[in-house]
Amino acid sequence: MANHKSALKRVRSNEKRREHNKYYHKTMRNALRDVRSTEKKKDAEKQVPALFAMIDKLAKRNIIHKNKANNLKSGVARHLNSLS
Repeated sequence: MANHKSALKRVRSNEKRREHNKYYHKTMRNALRDVRSTEKKKDAEKQVPALFAMIDKLAKRNIIHKNKANNLKSGVARHLNSLS
């Protein structure tokens, strides 16, 4: 266990930050699931800009890797183009 006051604070702040990041990562995954499960192109086109913004924000804050963000966006765009 941590022996210094600053190390104890770091443990607390890391736990708080981990919970915060987990919440936003899970929110993005749920939005991604919703877009991928959409059968209608119009509905998906309405949801995609918000999803892309969410993915970009997570990549900018290093919650997900930038390449993972690009791969997710590419997959969503491919799904959107396959809808009729």
